Amino acid sequence: MIQILLLTVALIGVAVVLLGVKIFFVKGSKFPNTHIHANPEMKRRGITCARDEEFYK
Repeated sequence: MIQILLLTVALIGVAVVLLGVKIFFVKGSKFPNTHIHANPEMKRRGITCARDEEFYK
């Protein structure tokens, strides 16, 4: 049972490191902004975030 737990924790750790290689090891890197208000195409189409509508209107 403990072997499966350790293997699972190790696999999750490897996955996190591989997903964040650029973020962790390249100076000045940051996570991409995926919010609707930061997307130029969404702005062009007039689509806004529901959260923005609730808080700012």
